[in-house]
Amino acid sequence: MATIKELANKGNLFTQGHRACAGCGGTVILRLLMAAAGKDTVVVGATGCMEVVSTIYPYTSWNVPFLHNAFENSAATASGVESAYRAMVKKNKINKKINFIAFGGDGGTYDIGIQSLSGAMERGHNMLYVCYDNGAYMNTGIQRSSATPLGSSTTTSPAGTVVKGKMQNRKDLTEIMVAHNLQYVAQASPSHWSDFVSKVEKALSIDGPTFIDILSPCPLGWGYEPSLSIELARLAVDTHFWPVYEYENGKYKINVKPKNAKPLEDFLFKQARFKHLKNEPALVEELKKYVDDRWNALLRKESSCS
Repeated sequence: MATIKELANKGNLFTQGHRACAGCGGTVILRLLMAAAGKDTVVVGATGCMEVVSTIYPYTSWNVPFLHNAFENSAATASGVESAYRAMVKKNKINKKINFIAFGGDGGTYDIGIQSLSGAMERGHNMLYVCYDNGAYMNTGIQRSSATPLGSSTTTSPAGTVVKGKMQNRKDLTEIMVAHNLQYVAQASPSHWSDFVSKVEKALSIDGPTFIDILSPCPLGWGYEPSLSIELARLAVDTHFWPVYEYENGKYKINVKPKNAKPLEDFLFKQARFKHLKNEPALVEELKKYVDDRWNALLRKESSCS
């Protein structure tokens, strides 16, 4: 894996001057992503927060070729670009390796874009898809998505006297990607930057489709002070809310195993979206059970691969 000095010496391929909120986890993710990928990269970005804040005409924060497309077709567009590249290589019009990265938020990945994502993965295009997962449609008004956790209050699943926020657990998209029989699938957190960089490098070294889902703290949608973004990302890992693991060639590996797991409440109650759960102990216990069950299932999967 590249050292932090080596990454810094690559220069900024995703630059300052974007219009993201203070403390935005997505911009941290994109800077790390591009530092790991390098300049010989084509990026395709779905409509969403990271596209809006980085490509408002006539300005751009991208120092690599960048294609903006609709919410639903980031993976499909990247598939076409990668196919054109392979055709040009066969005709000896290009003779260097180029990385192809598609990305989207959870709205444009878990929901609106899952059809094109699934198709690109099944067809076997040589590309990395990265989902920056902030758990709601933050760009269009903090509406719930299928990545929104149980109990989270959003503008379309508001916490009130009858309904206590979203009443369903989040979709497990990482495992859906595992079911596509990919060589490499991973989850990451910006709090563990070296792990994420290593995963990007590994994914881009593979000839075929790969996928990384990375937690993306959002001060506006989650409701916290902007300076706490990385602390919350770390708490998500330390409470087992967001497991950091990878699936490579049929085997699971948990990359971060907290020695002393922290109570889930330490993560939940630093955020306004969960503040109503302080008066809903039964709902907190239900969420804890979901988190614990998923963590234990991962431990079993890892153990069965050893």
